[in-house]
Amino acid sequence: MTRFLHINVAVAGSIALACIALAGAAPGIASAAGQASQTATAQVAAARVTSPTYVPAGRTLQYGMHGNDVTALQQRLAQLEYYPGPADGQFGADTLEAVWAFQEVQGLSADGAVGPLTQHMLVSPRAPQPHDPDGGALRVEVNLNLRVLLLYRDNKLALVSHVSAGGGYYYCSGGSCAYAVTPTGSFTTTVFMPGWVTVPLGQMYNPVFFIDTAYAIHGDTYVPLQPVSHGCVRIPMDIAAFFHTLVTTPGTPVYIYN
Repeated sequence: MTRFLHINVAVAGSIALACIALAGAAPGIASAAGQASQTATAQVAAARVTSPTYVPAGRTLQYGMHGNDVTALQQRLAQLEYYPGPADGQFGADTLEAVWAFQEVQGLSADGAVGPLTQHMLVSPRAPQPHDPDGGALRVEVNLNLRVLLLYRDNKLALVSHVSAGGGYYYCSGGSCAYAVTPTGSFTTTVFMPGWVTVPLGQMYNPVFFIDTAYAIHGDTYVPLQPVSHGCVRIPMDIAAFFHTLVTTPGTPVYIYN
């Protein structure tokens, strides 16, 4: 593993490393990011106001729907530490991404549709299994196989998020080429940069770096079911708005594994 990291960090520094930041946040972005973080944190707390039990809907719930049964779904997902956005009864992108994460953890097909099987699992869910229970009371775990991020605070699960990591493809940029691979192993958070940050291959939102300023967990407007990044760990924008407030930077352990 150490040898692998040497290749991807040391060598990648000379072959257009996927996520090295070239510039800081744009002017004025830091304050806007802070406001968005406060709003998202308040929405998390509000969404966790739940009923004692989850009653399955009488229909298959999916993107674009609305109603009290969608509100119940959002409340149940929030109760289980997924983030569906505010419990407003609107099945939007935030709720879809939370459903993806839930289905990934349950071993279901992540199609985003909340049908009978997904609703059954919402009643009796399988708890996410920690990779390293002794890895720190505050820690981040990224399961590349399931495509989920688990955040633990005080050794208790505090957040489950869908992610999209390195796509494994071969790419070239600036005259150099590399494979789009997310390094596995044990790391710690190093730097947080607020707002949109420019990198060689695009931009990242609110990045929390875990290998120098090379690889980060960051928000992106495109976080599909498939792994598509150049090596960083992408999280949905709504979660990226507050994720950095839940970890300590520098110093929070980050475990990335298959």
